[in-house]
Amino acid sequence: MVIGFLLFTILSLASSLAYASDPSPLQDFCVAVNDSKATVFVNGKICKEPKMVTADDFFFSGLNKAGNTSNPVGSKVTPVNVNQLAGLNTLGISLVRIDYAPYGLNPPHTHPRATEILVVLQGTLYVGFVTSNPANPNMKNKLFTKTLYPGDVFVFPEGLIHFQFNVGKIKAVAFAGLSSQNPGVITIANAVFGSNPPISSDVLTKAFQVDKNVIKYLQGQF
Repeated sequence: MVIGFLLFTILSLASSLAYASDPSPLQDFCVAVNDSKATVFVNGKICKEPKMVTADDFFFSGLNKAGNTSNPVGSKVTPVNVNQLAGLNTLGISLVRIDYAPYGLNPPHTHPRATEILVVLQGTLYVGFVTSNPANPNMKNKLFTKTLYPGDVFVFPEGLIHFQFNVGKIKAVAFAGLSSQNPGVITIANAVFGSNPPISSDVLTKAFQVDKNVIKYLQGQF
């Protein structure tokens, strides 16, 4: 009952922000079809013939199952966006479940197309986000952080770098609503040090003001 109420709350709050990035729908629904072989590309996904739409197009099952956190960062994000739930197409909203091992981290990342509102169901999370570059070059980016407990809610503004870290000795679980059917995600370390082809070590050495061997080591991790 409590979990259901919390999920309803985050989805309701996210839906109030749903049109910040995604365009407003022009019909009741536009269930996405598999357009991987389409020769016409649209901003979103192609609509399924309305007469062929069924209740299953609006249904997803499995968020009751914990994600596998056996990885270097100790977290697992299970998304429910338009790629998993076709009925979300044009509705401007999506959802994720995040599982954290003890001391697991959802590393610094951004969602280029969505604001995120997160609620903790289990465990203790240290969360935060960093502001964009200030207009005054003498000022630094500001960090906002909070320690969250079950039932606590925190919002991450669209496009800003943010993270969650499980500071407890037990597993943690959170759910988050996002104000886009396809919010996207850019994990900072992966993007900077693991791109293909790689960013020039000369560029990164200059940007981070470190020895080139440090850059090569970091690129080797990704």
